[in-house]
Amino acid sequence: MKKDFLRFGDETARFRMVLLHGWGADATDLIPLGQEIVDTLEPSFELVALQAPQARSEGGGRQWYDLFPPDWGAVPSAINDLKVRIRALETKDISLKATILLGFSQGGAMAVSVGSELSLGGIIACSSYPHPGWMMKNERPKVLLTHGTKDEVVPCEASKLLLNEFQKTKEYSNLFLFDGGHEIPRQALREITSVLGQW
Repeated sequence: MKKDFLRFGDETARFRMVLLHGWGADATDLIPLGQEIVDTLEPSFELVALQAPQARSEGGGRQWYDLFPPDWGAVPSAINDLKVRIRALETKDISLKATILLGFSQGGAMAVSVGSELSLGGIIACSSYPHPGWMMKNERPKVLLTHGTKDEVVPCEASKLLLNEFQKTKEYSNLFLFDGGHEIPRQALREITSVLGQW
């Protein structure tokens, strides 16, 4: 892939969804899911899938930072780089306030950290976790978390910790739990679409 992102949409779009893939995947991974979501929403959405900057040292796929073992020291730089990339997507027709971040797993953790520091329309974090030392800002976007109760990769307690922090402010936050593992199943997809329609 020549570019570090893939973009879909038309000139009528007034909202944007930015997809942040998980560890070991790439920018194409969440596109079918993102397309299914935005195709059901009105007014129209632009869909942007960002590619994590690093190739995994072993095996294929990409990463936002080393995760096995975790290189937590690289997280602040990764967050700053992603904030720059997201701000660069802003146009006169689609502002940051009209932008939704949707991330899965490591991409979800990035969505939480970066989204908490930007004036976005919302954050959707699936099978996510808080970065060490993460602190929520007093003003934040709306947040929807989804997590499988049988997730053996990122235990659902991680999203419960996130929800506990988010609920310290009055802005919308919710955790949708489902009977499943490290995934975004059909029932979570329906919840995401429904909540986005309300937002």
